Amino acid sequence: MSDASQTIYPDHYGQDEEGLAPPKKRTEEMLLNMGPQHPATHGVLRIVLDLEGETIVKATPHLGYLHRGVEKLCENSTYSQIIPLTDRLDYVCSMANNYAYVRAVEKLLSVKAPIRAEYIRTIVAEMQRIAGHLFWLGTQALDIGAMTVFFYTFREREVLLDLFERLCGARLTMSYYRIGGIDRDLTEDIVLDLRLFLSSFPDKVREYNTLLETNRIWIKRTRDIAVISAKDAINFGLTGPTLRGSGVNYDVRKAEPYGVYDQVTWEVPLGKNGDTYDRYWIRIEEMIQSVRIITQCLDRLPAGPIAADLPNITYPPRDKVMNDMESLIHHFMIATRGFDVPVGEIYCATEAPKGELGFYIVSQGGNKPYRCRIRAPSFIHMGAFDHMSRGYMISDIVTIFGSYDIVMGECDR
Repeated sequence: MSDASQTIYPDHYGQDEEGLAPPKKRTEEMLLNMGPQHPATHGVLRIVLDLEGETIVKATPHLGYLHRGVEKLCENSTYSQIIPLTDRLDYVCSMANNYAYVRAVEKLLSVKAPIRAEYIRTIVAEMQRIAGHLFWLGTQALDIGAMTVFFYTFREREVLLDLFERLCGARLTMSYYRIGGIDRDLTEDIVLDLRLFLSSFPDKVREYNTLLETNRIWIKRTRDIAVISAKDAINFGLTGPTLRGSGVNYDVRKAEPYGVYDQVTWEVPLGKNGDTYDRYWIRIEEMIQSVRIITQCLDRLPAGPIAADLPNITYPPRDKVMNDMESLIHHFMIATRGFDVPVGEIYCATEAPKGELGFYIVSQGGNKPYRCRIRAPSFIHMGAFDHMSRGYMISDIVTIFGSYDIVMGECDR
């Protein structure tokens, strides 16, 4: 029999100078599926998390659960028939999708919309930017735990949706923009109500800030969360508020002006830290800048037609369609047969609320695109998800995802 000094210990025990050492702790990473049905992922998304305790070691997004083949549908539709398909990409900001697409076709056709149409396009695009940021702010706050902000932001968003409904008859999927112009003109009563909204909206933004900017929970869950440097943001191809939150001064409306953005005065808000709080602040400031842009456009709104005088491309005026047989046949031919586009290829970028939305179109002649590819900011931003998630907690995943302002409809296409 051996004494205590000769006791044999199990392999996972060891001895040191002070005697018996504590048992070695066994550690291993845990694999956790988040989704694809998680209610806070703003669409159908699955994220596979590698965890060490509650710390994220790796976050792998699995996309494609909402894939509807929109790009292939576009290749089997006439250029005018594609407009309603773009509504279904980012269904929260459909006006921005319409604008991005018709600009690409106009660039391919070398067509320019009348000046009044360009002013109205810019006005409507900025109304949509405000509505989109309000939707983001309300849902992001709700995901983090601030329910009141959700009710406040949707209160103002309803006003804008009511104006959209009066303008084009729809509230969500608008199909308002047309190749060479717009569908309907702004009326005096819509302009008056829009001015009333613009006069009161900055005070509403201050209400949101009162609820959030000094809220300890909001600050704790957004400050220094999902930090990304300017260099990394550029390398991952980030755009929009996500890129500008890291201090990169890039906005398509300034870099390659379109509409009447170069004829009005406004500024591009920039962040400093590249965290979730900065991206929140960027979107708040962008809404204020949108108010400036819309106000100036309304003050300078010129008279004139709302569609280019191109009978082979643009639809005849609505009142003529209802009263003149020739105009009705003209409308029917464009709606069913479409129009031919010259051979060529084009990429056109637009500053949508979520970032750079681009359409790449290849034409081999005829009335349908040979190839149509969409650069959706939501899809590009998901490429940086793993990089921006590592080292944070499970509870931060929803905050990080919401920080991008992603809609899975345009991500999966």
